[in-house]
Amino acid sequence: MHLLVVIPAYNEAASIAAVVAAVRANGVDVAVIDDGSSDATAASAGTAGAHVLRHPCNLGIGATVQTGFLYALAHGYDAVVRLDADGQHDPAYIPEFTALLDAGVADIVVGSRFLARQGFQSTVARRLGIAVLGVLSAMVGTRVTDPTSGYWGLNRRALELLARFQPDDYPETQALVLATRAGCRIRELPVVMRARTTGRSSLAGVTRSAFYMLNVMLAVLMERLRRR
Repeated sequence: MHLLVVIPAYNEAASIAAVVAAVRANGVDVAVIDDGSSDATAASAGTAGAHVLRHPCNLGIGATVQTGFLYALAHGYDAVVRLDADGQHDPAYIPEFTALLDAGVADIVVGSRFLARQGFQSTVARRLGIAVLGVLSAMVGTRVTDPTSGYWGLNRRALELLARFQPDDYPETQALVLATRAGCRIRELPVVMRARTTGRSSLAGVTRSAFYMLNVMLAVLMERLRRR
């Protein structure tokens, strides 16, 4: 399996080199998509051995992930593992993602922190929101315990789908609904996530988390109601 690890990044200069080095230790190619960072994210990623693509301005997480998927297809990769640039996702799980994809048991593998219930479990407010999203996702056809996880593995079929239709605003949960409607098989993999040691989450704070979750729920429902 010709695998590419895609890392979307925005102002992650403090952590990106260590993340890229840890991924490279698995012997796979890495592409860092720098979403218009104002710090040294791109330079640090390139020095650590990643292929670096840069957006001229900040376009958001959906567009950043989509750029990585398009890059993977353009360069002939069979599969992608996507992980975050802040160090929360341990690259040691990459062989487990690829083993499930290689075995043909799933088109998308989602890393879930809530199956093993070890490591960083996020804030109480965000866990509550994730639980609500999990129930909502199950109601619309996608049963996952960690629907906002950004630690994914995708085979060629899922890659081709999301390279064309990757949602912009709430990419993980909406993409799960979209992929389910397209007939993709989804499976979860228990992973242990770590707390970020640098930077600040874009969802920090109860108000921002609640606003985000409300908008995701509306977006998921709209995605479900949208005509095929």
